[in-house]
Amino acid sequence: MINIIKNFKTSELKDTRFVHPVKITFNQNGKDKIWEAVKSFDSVAILLYHEEKKSFLLVKQFRAPVYLNDKNHTCTYELCAGIIDKDVSLEQIVKEEINEECGYDVSLESIEKVTSFYTNVGVSGAKQFLYYAKINESMKKHKGGGINDEQIELMFVPIDEIEDFIFDESKAKTPGLIFSFYWFMKNKKRLVEQI
Repeated sequence: MINIIKNFKTSELKDTRFVHPVKITFNQNGKDKIWEAVKSFDSVAILLYHEEKKSFLLVKQFRAPVYLNDKNHTCTYELCAGIIDKDVSLEQIVKEEINEECGYDVSLESIEKVTSFYTNVGVSGAKQFLYYAKINESMKKHKGGGINDEQIELMFVPIDEIEDFIFDESKAKTPGLIFSFYWFMKNKKRLVEQI
């Protein structure tokens, strides 16, 4: 998919839905300080390994903040992910995001928690919960792509290409994606190679 971006503008943010800009004042070790931040939702992200393709399923999409800072990147490569905006288990949110974005129906029992960490600590400090799941074509229910107008493209990265992918600076990617690949190589690679 080629992204053609037109009429890209910035303006003051007033009535917000997902992020809330705030000014923070505090005293640290006797010195008054001011910081600008964004209060936002925590999120889940999922590393999906496709057993038959021996590949990772990633999402590729336009991210306006990345484009704002670097017009050379009209899309980012990311893990399947979503915000935590409802009162259900994190695993249920993971299951729903895999279905909405990627089109696979994964059982709750097969979703494995990896860890959690904080993202963008200088601006939002939101927490992300990282999960892992294996998928195969028997779980495929629809083409994916997200809901409403998300315009998510799916792509597979073969397991033997992930190291090159990690260091390919021509592809905009998240630290969570890079970390998840390293986690997989350390904890799961031997297991899937035996299959």
